[in-house]
Amino acid sequence: MLISVVAGVLAFVWGVVLAGFRVSPIGPLRTFGAAYVNIVRNSPLTLMFLFLGGATSALVGIVIPVSKNTYFGVTVNNGIIFAIVALTLYTATFVCEVVRSGVNSVSVGQAEAGRSLGLTFGQTLAQVILPQAFRSVIPPLINVFVAHIKNSSVAAGFAATELVAVANRLSNANPSDVFGIFMGIGLAYLVITVPLSIAAEQLEKKVAVAR
Repeated sequence: MLISVVAGVLAFVWGVVLAGFRVSPIGPLRTFGAAYVNIVRNSPLTLMFLFLGGATSALVGIVIPVSKNTYFGVTVNNGIIFAIVALTLYTATFVCEVVRSGVNSVSVGQAEAGRSLGLTFGQTLAQVILPQAFRSVIPPLINVFVAHIKNSSVAAGFAATELVAVANRLSNANPSDVFGIFMGIGLAYLVITVPLSIAAEQLEKKVAVAR
């Protein structure tokens, strides 16, 4: 949950920034946003972990020592930090495209109205366009984060202690109970993701009524 929540919040922020880049009138920002999204989104998440792992390994023992730190009673090691960074960079691309589709669904007249009032591009985007865009993208955004939670299982293979990593340890210690252990892990994921899917449906209905 720590990995999923922290990476999810950071991915949302970075994804909205990327969406702003992609609809920006500034050419270099559009180019950077498009290149970043197309490269990262179309790469396997495991490759992202391996790429970041290679870069991190070159620094371990030189700049970033392997260590464990405790924050607010929670022990966090470098593996967890590494997983948060990888998932943030990856999930942000999907957030970006969802938010961008919402921005594109807002009438051009809204942006023109903002400019006629003397608002800058950033002010128009933040105060006029995005509040309307978020209404239409809440359900797909929740679906992105459901997939994000499931993607956190990839961190099990990269020195991060999370649900699947714990399942691997339990199955190694209790080989006769492997099926039951992984069934339990599957149910644990369902307990987390199914309520999110239900919330997305309910929220979609409320937003539709608000319109």
